[in-house]
Amino acid sequence: MNQFKFLLITFLMVFSCVVKSQELPFGFPNTDRSKTILNPDWKFHLGDPDAKYYEKDFDDSNWETVHVPHTLELTSLTLDDVKDEKTQPTFHRKVGWYRRNITLGNSKKKVFLEFEGAHQVTDLWVNGQHVGQHVVGGYTPFHFDISPYIIWGKQNQITLLLDNRRSELVPPDPGPFDYVKFSGLYRDVYLVETNAVHVTFNWESLNSGVHITTPTIDVVNKNATINIKTSVQSERDEVVHCKLSTRIIDKEGIVVRRITSEAQIKPGEEYQFNQIGSLEDDVNFWDIDNPYLYRVNSVVLVDGKEVDFVENKIGLRKFELDPVRGFILNNKPIELIGFNRHQQYPYIGDAVPNRLHYKDMLQFKEFGFNIMRTAHYPQDDALLEACDELGIFAYEEAPTWIGISQNDKWWNNLEKATRAMVRNHRNHPSIVMWGAGVNHRGYVPRIHNTVKQEDPTRLTASQGARWTGWQTSGLTDINANMLYGPFLWDRSEPIFAMEGRRGPEEVAKYKRDPLMTGLISWTAHAYYTFHPNHDKANSKLDRTRSGLMTIFRYPRPRLNWYKSEQLKEPIVFIQEEWKEGLENLTVYSNAEEVELFINNKSIVKQGPSKDTIYNGLDNPPFKFENIKYEKGKVLAKGYFKSGKTLEAVKLTPERPYAIELELDSSGQEFIADGSDIVIAYAKIVDKNGTVLKDAKNVISFFVQGDASIIGDGGNINANPMFPEYGVAPVLIRAGKTPGPISVSAKSKGLKSAMASMDLARFSANEILNKAQVIYDFNVERVDIGAADQLLQFGWNPWNGSETENNDYKFNNHKGALVKIRKKSSDGILRWLGEMNVIGKYGFAYGDGVIAMDNQGLDLIFENLSKGTYKLVTWHHAPSSNSDSMDPNREKLKRIKIPDLPYSDSIRVNSKAMIGVEFKEIVVTAGKEMQWASPGKSVITFYTDGSAPVIINFKPELNRGVWLNALELSEWK
Repeated sequence: MNQFKFLLITFLMVFSCVVKSQELPFGFPNTDRSKTILNPDWKFHLGDPDAKYYEKDFDDSNWETVHVPHTLELTSLTLDDVKDEKTQPTFHRKVGWYRRNITLGNSKKKVFLEFEGAHQVTDLWVNGQHVGQHVVGGYTPFHFDISPYIIWGKQNQITLLLDNRRSELVPPDPGPFDYVKFSGLYRDVYLVETNAVHVTFNWESLNSGVHITTPTIDVVNKNATINIKTSVQSERDEVVHCKLSTRIIDKEGIVVRRITSEAQIKPGEEYQFNQIGSLEDDVNFWDIDNPYLYRVNSVVLVDGKEVDFVENKIGLRKFELDPVRGFILNNKPIELIGFNRHQQYPYIGDAVPNRLHYKDMLQFKEFGFNIMRTAHYPQDDALLEACDELGIFAYEEAPTWIGISQNDKWWNNLEKATRAMVRNHRNHPSIVMWGAGVNHRGYVPRIHNTVKQEDPTRLTASQGARWTGWQTSGLTDINANMLYGPFLWDRSEPIFAMEGRRGPEEVAKYKRDPLMTGLISWTAHAYYTFHPNHDKANSKLDRTRSGLMTIFRYPRPRLNWYKSEQLKEPIVFIQEEWKEGLENLTVYSNAEEVELFINNKSIVKQGPSKDTIYNGLDNPPFKFENIKYEKGKVLAKGYFKSGKTLEAVKLTPERPYAIELELDSSGQEFIADGSDIVIAYAKIVDKNGTVLKDAKNVISFFVQGDASIIGDGGNINANPMFPEYGVAPVLIRAGKTPGPISVSAKSKGLKSAMASMDLARFSANEILNKAQVIYDFNVERVDIGAADQLLQFGWNPWNGSETENNDYKFNNHKGALVKIRKKSSDGILRWLGEMNVIGKYGFAYGDGVIAMDNQGLDLIFENLSKGTYKLVTWHHAPSSNSDSMDPNREKLKRIKIPDLPYSDSIRVNSKAMIGVEFKEIVVTAGKEMQWASPGKSVITFYTDGSAPVIINFKPELNRGVWLNALELSEWK
């Protein structure tokens, strides 16, 4: 952050703390829209699909109290020993009833219930009346308008029936599929209240909600064009005069672009505003290393009053699939390396709180993965938000697997689910590909066309495999195949592995061939499946399948190689355990050389493996062969190009001695909402602190404070817990009381351990939870020069001459004016028109005024309102780049102003300046500034609203002072 922004934010943080008396952050719109999280305190009953539990006066007091996200039943690691096949005919094929009350005031606003996802057919009753049914599927959002059913000023009763029974019409049913479709009210639920004039939900129709695209992203010249389409629904009985004010806000909360549109909206009409604007200065682009996000804050005004708003985050990035260079991000080729991700967790299935979605992507970032595929269905909003924030691309696909139904109603639901998926997540910069087909089958024209109609800006992927489907991209944009072995490919177009194997030898194939644009390996985490013949399909302990991490998200040992290849920070990691029988040792490092020491004696120093299977890698593994094991210590010392060194140590494992307990508190707060979850890892160690990978000690967990162990006493392999890789995991669920909790882990014969953390207070106000400050400054740009200056859009002219006093009246600062005056009676002012200087703002600094005065030039501001202001001024001595085609050529024969001597250093002084006594400016000169920046000053000053503010620009020696343009912004 530059010095000005630092001062700016420091000042405004203090200022906003002083003036803010409301809950919303400084500058944030306060409208009729509210969004309340309805996750806590539902009454729940399992079964009885034909019951009438929706009746308003039904007594549900004996039902269980649960909190969303919620699954119909907890699931053991062995899938409750159920022996279903891949169509999942019985497992979790049940119904669940959910009831709760809500109280609404007398405002009589529009009222909606919004669901991020629920398995899988949802019926809703309000006060005993059936509102509607959602039958598209369990993986995409939906809402119900409950306004007509509400009793205002009183308590209202809500009942949901969630039917997860097998369906012939709701994808991914009727199956088969290589994952488990879990159950319940498993994603967030909201009560949304709005004005009768409001922004619609994105998924309502093709043109509903907010759709943001970036028609131009120019990373060379650092500018971007942003197109924002916003649909506003009026449910008033009369025509309303509506204004939409959209502000693009940078990371510091400063408005960098303001766009306003107006329209007359008819009764019942959904009107789409189409706004477009550009950013030209200090543009920050989104990429995997710097995931810079802007906010798009859209406010609806009716008759001048703010009535509704929505806010989206966007990232400015440009990607393309080049037939020669492969995948290009912001004009640079990158290799897409990542993993597939199932949303399910142990015991809770799909009922995953937002914190754990974020945790998954935080781990992706920790290991250097830059892409994630949502196998095989749309996933949670929190997951995509994490990808945006952390800089991870996302490949999202509709809910399917191999099976393709022949039922038209099934296809209609798949299309609807696809549209809802795209509409819901199309504004996320992380989304780079849509799975426009059915997994393993190759491209599907209907889904490709559906996606392109909804979002023509992203890539569609064919999703094929050599044993089942079409072997080119076909209609889609990228040939995305399952590449687990030999595959058919004629190199006529790039290929992409949307599934494939993992590890250094596999990644090497893609990194050495630019036409193999990326590898999304199978799979990040172990997952539940009824696949009949995987290696743990008949286990009595744990039937989860695959995964570079366990289903508890604990990394398996070989995962650490990815850090050495994908990350820039130094790493040295010893793969194997240092124990009897070891002959070969593998070290993962991004060092140039690694030296091996056994019991402090240097054994060998060498570079990484030169095996051709690793060709293409930046950092192949280090392979140390024929090592003579000695009990004690092995140390690997890495030597880096920078001259730094880094060491890793492994000791010979000894007997189990103690437990080390870790609560994974990384990333986000642990919230007291009744449903948040943190994972505890109990590591079995010896006296040296070495984790004993082969330990078999069963660990018992205990919690103090308002939290509980998921599955405790439920006979689902949860507590006590067996270890894997010497680590026993457990899920801790938050209660609803903020404050400290402690977790202890015990096992016979081992020293116990305890760890603590705090439960943070829960707020049901989702708008307040996500709202951030907005600093909306009143900005005016003024181009200074003679009457023949070349004015550009967005700038106001200040045309001056030597024969009169020259004052400028501001447009955006009512009643205020600024004067240019020579400092002494001996000085002179000379005004220059357009000189054709090449550069981004050449029209501004290619003309101006020069003061020939050894005391310099004064800018005098009068009648400014009391407050703090930022002043930017440009200082460049222009000379002409004109040729024979220039109409100003004759003027250049006469004019002598550019020949006047000027000072190449100016000192800025003012009693009103904040933070500094004076500032030095380096003045630039010349006719060409295409690749350089002109001299510029940025200062802040304060005015009491009465006395004039005088800013003096003083030269070195007796030379001229150039002033070409100014920008004044008021800090409101």
